[in-house]
Amino acid sequence: MSDETYPPREPLLRSLVGAILRRARLRQGRTLAEVAAAARMSTAYLSEVERGRKEASSEVLASVCGALGIGLVDLVGDAHLTLATVEAQRGEARVLKNIGERGVAVGPAAGAGPVVTTDAVLLAA
Repeated sequence: MSDETYPPREPLLRSLVGAILRRARLRQGRTLAEVAAAARMSTAYLSEVERGRKEASSEVLASVCGALGIGLVDLVGDAHLTLATVEAQRGEARVLKNIGERGVAVGPAAGAGPVVTTDAVLLAA
């Protein structure tokens, strides 16, 4: 094996979305069964979505977001922040134009190092 280090890989979107949904559920102290029932889907399917094993449709995502009381825009925003963090770690970050209430500042701009201030989900490669 080589001692080379590689920049962080961009996560699969399904893994990223699943991790964000799981984090939201756990923050609320709710079980898979509770959220699955509210979203009108099986517990097993929601578990697979959370683990990134299933590519959820937009209808499924909207249903789970509704059950969690979060907006689809929040889910997409959190995914964006995480991907921006990965890009910053890889040295490929761009400056965001719309910072919004999340307090995100992603560089580099004019030679400054990458700056990321977010609570984005970080996934192991």
